[in-house]
Amino acid sequence: MHLANTEPGPKRRRHGAELKAALLDATWAELREHGYAALTFAGVAQRAGTSRPVVNRHWDTREALVRDAITRASDRFSLVDPDTGSLAEDTVALLEQLNGAFTVFAVTMTAHLAAYFEETGTTPAELRTSVIDQRWALIESVTHRAVERGEIDGAKLTPRIARLPYDLLRHEVLMNLKPMSPPAIREIVETIFIPLVARAAR
Repeated sequence: MHLANTEPGPKRRRHGAELKAALLDATWAELREHGYAALTFAGVAQRAGTSRPVVNRHWDTREALVRDAITRASDRFSLVDPDTGSLAEDTVALLEQLNGAFTVFAVTMTAHLAAYFEETGTTPAELRTSVIDQRWALIESVTHRAVERGEIDGAKLTPRIARLPYDLLRHEVLMNLKPMSPPAIREIVETIFIPLVARAAR
């Protein structure tokens, strides 16, 4: 009777985009577990199952590595255009999609990236582009559709007002370090945002 060989085979080597993605995922995990101050290329390499020189071949500094890891992590939170036919429901749906992403990034930035901001001279606001600004085209299309439907007054839709629901969501998550409740999201939309942009009754 012959027993099957259960010993693991040789580890498959990763290259190119696959290897870089594994390194960035390992960096994000190290950040969330240990914080920027304790982040090392050696730690990232060990978590990714590779060697430190491999990390050094792709990034010269921790700052560059962390910036790319944040960008990759934010890319996972892609928005789906709800297109419900209603600005209120579209905005609620987008806020619900962003709610989890904001929470993850708020906790990480508050608890683990203080040393990063100090070392790089940047601020949390400058990382906002990783979560919102890269997706702003979709948010704009939602409001433009509402204007075209005659649902809201386009003249009232200043950039600050258009961003208001998303700014309020981000502020509350940053303050509380937990997701906003569904009723609170709907309150922002229905009692604050829509009344600001609604057409005046004839």
